[in-house]
Amino acid sequence: MSLEAIQTITREEKENREKLAAAEAEARELAAAAERDGQALLQQVRTRAAEEGKLLLREAEGRAAKRAEEIRRQAEKDGEALRKDAGSRLEQAAELIVGRVVKH
Repeated sequence: MSLEAIQTITREEKENREKLAAAEAEARELAAAAERDGQALLQQVRTRAAEEGKLLLREAEGRAAKRAEEIRRQAEKDGEALRKDAGSRLEQAAELIVGRVVKH
């Protein structure tokens, strides 16, 4: 083999090693960039999910407060009706007691 052929082969092997090293470095950079982008996207999704969760919680609290107010109003009405009923029965009970005491 001639010296020129050996030099050509050596030069091509060197170029191939350099290309391979460059390709490996680029692959590492792409993988690192993909990892960074993935982490950033994951953080965005987590942040958005947390915000949506807070919004849903506020909406649920609003509905719960509205329902609690409805229940309070109904309890007030029911209580008033019971007081009126008890008041009218109190008068009847007093008349019944007075009637029995007077008869004895």
